Amino acid sequence: MKRTLIRYKTKPETTEENQRLIENVFRELQTKSVDGFRYMVLKLGDGSFLHFFEAEDGASPMAGIEAFQLFQAGVRDRCLEWPQVSEAAVIGNYRMLSER
Repeated sequence: MKRTLIRYKTKPETTEENQRLIENVFRELQTKSVDGFRYMVLKLGDGSFLHFFEAEDGASPMAGIEAFQLFQAGVRDRCLEWPQVSEAAVIGNYRMLSER
């Protein structure tokens, strides 16, 4: 299981747009019912976003999600701090993530 964390901070004037685009990604994921993949996004009070995903085979199915492509197309223009990507290891988990 590969886990990845992506963190970035949006410009104040683009935070709502960024959130709307992310919500569209989740709607499409729900509609397509993508398996073998878990995804969660948190928005912090300072305009930062944390994307956390885990994939069974290490590959992300997001390339096939049209709403994600639209989100990604302008993400750098919406950012104050560019996305930082890193592998993540779960140290503790109390009823938050799957136990796989």
